[in-house]
Amino acid sequence: MEEADKRELQLLSNEPEITAKDRAFRPQLDLSLSMSSALPPTANPGKEDDGSAKSVQARKQQVTEQARPAALETAYANQMRELARRELEMAKSEFTRARLIWERAREEVERVERMKMIATRRISSTCIEITCRNCRRHFRP
Repeated sequence: MEEADKRELQLLSNEPEITAKDRAFRPQLDLSLSMSSALPPTANPGKEDDGSAKSVQARKQQVTEQARPAALETAYANQMRELARRELEMAKSEFTRARLIWERAREEVERVERMKMIATRRISSTCIEITCRNCRRHFRP
């Protein structure tokens, strides 16, 4: 673990000079976006001592620790997607209901306007029939 810290510090240092020796011992980076735990190739693959087994175990634990927050973020994102989908469905149903209410109100307004026209005609014809008793002339509103 200390070696990884040293490497990290070495990567973060401001020294722009990189020697060939540093390049030879620098671990290969796996830049794929998968959840793999690929280990860099070792210099002596035939020799596995207790230290390398511990480092493998430490790396596995580190990958597991990094995977937990990613899994939690994925679960949270899925919950948010589901919530957004439900809200969208509710908004669509409310919009449809509002459109139906608006259409009913428009039909009601049209019906009232027709009734108003009919009432206006009836009143007009009634006004024509009203006459003044004194002069026998038709009343004009």
